[in-house]
Amino acid sequence: MTVRTLFFEDLHVGMRETLMRTVMESTVSQFAEVSGDVNPIHLSDDYAATTRFGQRIAHGMFTASLISAVIGTRLPGPGAVYLSQTLRFLAPVRIGDVVVAVVEVAELVEKGSRVRLACQCLVDTKPVLEGEAWVMAPRRRAL
Repeated sequence: MTVRTLFFEDLHVGMRETLMRTVMESTVSQFAEVSGDVNPIHLSDDYAATTRFGQRIAHGMFTASLISAVIGTRLPGPGAVYLSQTLRFLAPVRIGDVVVAVVEVAELVEKGSRVRLACQCLVDTKPVLEGEAWVMAPRRRAL
């Protein structure tokens, strides 16, 4: 994974970065372990079969964490400070799905180096999550 910092001065509306991840059984198990969310819809085939989804699904917050990964490593990258995030979960993410997280600069606010980011996660080009993040981007140091 490429890690770089884009300073506030480097950003412009329309800049976009993506990250792609395949959801594996181990991904779901590890996320459950780290987060403490052991809802059986994520971990039990038998239980999940009785739900409207008919099979296990990934944690919604795992999908959302891919947005955080883009923000923290690519756009703007290290030094970015999360201020807020809205999320709308549109469809389930299943084990085996390839999720593409897309983050795009939607607005730049000079005061406070604030950046509004449009955020979306896709599976097979279909949105499964959308939202908006506000971050504070690092500034270049004056020479």
